[in-house]
Amino acid sequence: MLSEEKTDVESSEIRTEALLETVSDAEVNSRISFEEFTDERILISHDAFGNKQMKIKVLEVSDETPPSKWKFGDRVKVTKILVTIKHLTTQQVEEGEFDIEAIERELAEKRHYSSTNRWIPASDIKNGYVIGSKHTRLISDASALDYIAF
Repeated sequence: MLSEEKTDVESSEIRTEALLETVSDAEVNSRISFEEFTDERILISHDAFGNKQMKIKVLEVSDETPPSKWKFGDRVKVTKILVTIKHLTTQQVEEGEFDIEAIERELAEKRHYSSTNRWIPASDIKNGYVIGSKHTRLISDASALDYIAF
């Protein structure tokens, strides 16, 4: 039983490192297979007016194990992200690094609640970036504290 838990921990550590590795970080010795190809459009989310695009890169994940893997699947807890916002009208690009864990604590202290769900399915992280449909989960507390206006 203990050896099974040890292999699960080792395999999750390997998966965590692989999730954060981007294509540019990896050695490119051959062509990308169809399964490894990621369309850039799924990594980008837009604001309500279509004036801005956002892309979120995962910088750090927690080594905490998910509470119920059998029910929710293989997930990782994101702790730090790099948010890139592009203004489509001016082509201006803004970047900011956010410690989601610290922002979550700050919001809970100041407003007595937190809305962030930092558990992201591992399949929703492509080439080190979170797919666009999961962006609001990660930035909800930061936008509540007016760190991000998107």
